[in-house]
This record gives sequence, C-alpha cells and structure tokens, in this order.
Amino acid sequence: MTPFTTHSIFTDIPKQLPEELSQILLKTPTIRIERILSQGQASPEGFWYNQEQAEWVMLLQGQARLSFADSGSVEINPGDYLFLPAFCKHRVDWTTPDQVSIWLAVHIESQPFTETLLAAADD
Repeated sequence: MTPFTTHSIFTDIPKQLPEELSQILLKTPTIRIERILSQGQASPEGFWYNQEQAEWVMLLQGQARLSFADSGSVEINPGDYLFLPAFCKHRVDWTTPDQVSIWLAVHIESQPFTETLLAAADD
C-alpha cells in the first residue's frame, strides 16, 4: 500500500465558472499554494491587489493580462510565470472567456520569510 495519493491540477474543473475559483492545495504558516481557475473574469474596475504576501504565479492553461500600478501591463501565456513582491499593486485585466485559465499561485508570507532570512544571516 502506497502512503501517498497523487492529484492532478488539470482535473475536477467545473464546466461553468461564473466567478473565479481559488482552491488551496497546500498551506503552512509561511506558504500557501493555490490553484486558481478563471474564465473571462477580471479585477473589478479601479481595484488593485496590494497583498502583504509575495506571490509567485504561473499560468498553466489559457491566457491573461496583468497590469501593474507603476509599470504597465504584461500578457501571460501557458508556461509563463512571474514573481510579485509583497505590496506590488496589480490587477487582472482579462482572462480568456472561451477556455478555463489555470493558474498555480504560491503565496509567501513576508514577515516570517523575512525573519527567517535575517535569522539565517546572523548564524
């Protein structure tokens, strides 16, 4: 008997996504890994994410465009990834309406992460 169970990020995708769906895949005190599904969704007009956590995000399927408050926008295609530092103001301009966009997002708690780095530097 194998004590491990495998899962696929590409299964159990709803046929209709009237709103974006975030699912936590793994959570520790310093890291949260999510699968985010979107289909035609965008950030509300005038809304900017301004998170305390740093975020590494990869688009696995679909297409999207992100805008940044201080540096324009970027189109994202399958396989593209980027790192968003904590308090990087950003928004989702659009995601493809005809295909589910599948994101893998890793949120890194800034405070414990910073404290860990500082403690390691003191050793």
